[in-house]
Amino acid sequence: MEGTISNPLGTRIAVVTGGNKGIGLEVCRQLAASGVTVVLTARDETRGADAVEKLREQGVVGVIFHQLEVTDASSIARLAEFLKTRFGRLDILVNNAAVGGIEPVDDPSFGPKPVGEQFDGMDWHQRIGWMYKNSRPTYSTAKEGLQTNYYGTKHITEALLPLLQSSSDGRVVNVSSGFGLLRYFRSEELKQELNDAGNLTEERLDELLDTFLKDFEAGAPALEARGWPDEFASYKVAKAAVNAYSRIMARRHPELRVNCAHPGYVRTDMTRNSGLLTPEEGASNVVKVALLPSGGPTGVFFAMGKEASFL
Repeated sequence: MEGTISNPLGTRIAVVTGGNKGIGLEVCRQLAASGVTVVLTARDETRGADAVEKLREQGVVGVIFHQLEVTDASSIARLAEFLKTRFGRLDILVNNAAVGGIEPVDDPSFGPKPVGEQFDGMDWHQRIGWMYKNSRPTYSTAKEGLQTNYYGTKHITEALLPLLQSSSDGRVVNVSSGFGLLRYFRSEELKQELNDAGNLTEERLDELLDTFLKDFEAGAPALEARGWPDEFASYKVAKAAVNAYSRIMARRHPELRVNCAHPGYVRTDMTRNSGLLTPEEGASNVVKVALLPSGGPTGVFFAMGKEASFL
């Protein structure tokens, strides 16, 4: 389903993946409020179209929907062709679509209290602990996590690269996480390799991710022996890979601005509403990076809207 919105000369064009709810929906809202024409994408056509209609009812104009499954090459190709035909360029790509890489479970010890209420009085560590206690990592969810969070980001970026290069100020914002920081890796060798932005290659990243999945399938002793992260391992590895890929792309394409944005710990479906920030607050930390002045930094990790370390 595609909208019929026009694009006035000079208006910037943005694509937001995973835009039908949570942080993605708020990024769409805030970009549109800044005068950007936004293509909201989502896997599910009905949910995506409903999200655009919801925004329209709230007075938000300048947002249209296009279906996108970031793990489906044909879906990515259809979006690229649509953008090429309709706009001929892309100014901003926000890679937001992601999964948790875990299987949620319910701990009956928390009882039937409402979700929002049960987190009152908990700090960040307690909330994360709750999340981990109420989840189960499986090989299937770990693989899905890498395919969506890393390879989905990589493949959509590659497909839309010519359109970004057609912009006078093309920029990519990869929604990352504090969990993607290298401090969570137990191996100094892995940390050093993933932090070597000048020499790391996509091919080497593929090798590392293949090794991670093999170690994951082998079990906890193999993960520990290699020095991978422990809790939420797939999510941490995928986001660290996104950070590394962003630095590779920034080095390879100096004409673009390619940055990572950690929105904070946000109350969304992925966090089972255990986060500390609202989706509006989290999205604002992403939009700040998307709308940085021309000629701004590239290959940088932004945490809560401010430049920070990848470590």
